[in-house]
Amino acid sequence: MSAEAGTTQVSRALRIVADAGLGHGELTEVSVTEIGSGELLLRASYSSVNYKDALAATGRGKVVRRLPLIGGIDVVGEVVESADPAYLPGDQVLVTGFGLSEEHDGGYAQWVRVPSAWAVRLPEGLTPWESMALGTGGLTAALAIHRLEANGLRPSQGPVAVTGATGGVASLAIGMLARLGYEPVALTRQLDAEVYLRSIGAASVEQVPTPDAPAKPMESARWAGAVDSVGGQTLAWLIRTMQRGGSIAAFGNAGGHELPTSVLPFILRAVNLLGINTGYFDDALRQRLWARMATDLRPDHLDRMTSTIGFDELPQAFNALLKGTVRGRIVVNLG
Repeated sequence: MSAEAGTTQVSRALRIVADAGLGHGELTEVSVTEIGSGELLLRASYSSVNYKDALAATGRGKVVRRLPLIGGIDVVGEVVESADPAYLPGDQVLVTGFGLSEEHDGGYAQWVRVPSAWAVRLPEGLTPWESMALGTGGLTAALAIHRLEANGLRPSQGPVAVTGATGGVASLAIGMLARLGYEPVALTRQLDAEVYLRSIGAASVEQVPTPDAPAKPMESARWAGAVDSVGGQTLAWLIRTMQRGGSIAAFGNAGGHELPTSVLPFILRAVNLLGINTGYFDDALRQRLWARMATDLRPDHLDRMTSTIGFDELPQAFNALLKGTVRGRIVVNLG
């Protein structure tokens, strides 16, 4: 261990520990020598708050596979030690997904040790704070848009629906789509969110139908593409209202994990349903998407959709996220 890390001795952390349920998060101090494993030791600067983080830390979801474990699926920091010649002390790197906060100590700590294969160099043009304002949420939105484009989506084809629009991933998707010249339509049930959503790039704001609205196998075709963070009845409605050949990138289940739909939109309109998972996927594509998030996929108003908190505010942030009262992204200052 480096002299600096050795003199630090302990790291402040949010650790998920066992209890009668699925575990709960508690603020504590952990010996640096006991944190994680891998070739890189990072002096962490920022992390972020994601839905999985909130589920794990509150015990409301079976996310963590071993306890105790430091939470946080995102982290950015400076390399202090490296057993991999590809990285040198002083390099700024970020890690999102993989096994962080599931099987491997995560990013809610001042010192983090990770495998070098998981690291991405901080892209030129992004600050550490901006990289965590994006984080797993940004990578999810970027992968969703990449998959939509790979399936033929272009700005000239018409509006792109974004559900759960005030959430972190959806807010980023709106900003990214607007940056690319698309017409993002923000779909939300928050009646007071229009000013916020338009300020981050939404071309228009609409309410989604209530879950008990009458369902037909197909309805009027509206959307050239869609980014869905909700699932359930909302995703079923999107499927019914897609244009011919339109694609939906889906990654959320806040509205339920069941999908009440029929095969008719798929066989009569050739609708595509694209599943999005950023935990493990092609490393070359991961690198390209981070490069794009520093350029053409960088939202113009990242500051408007992001708030910053400290360690002590994490428990309140988890509860607010699960209650659906958070707009946009939350960055955690680990200093």
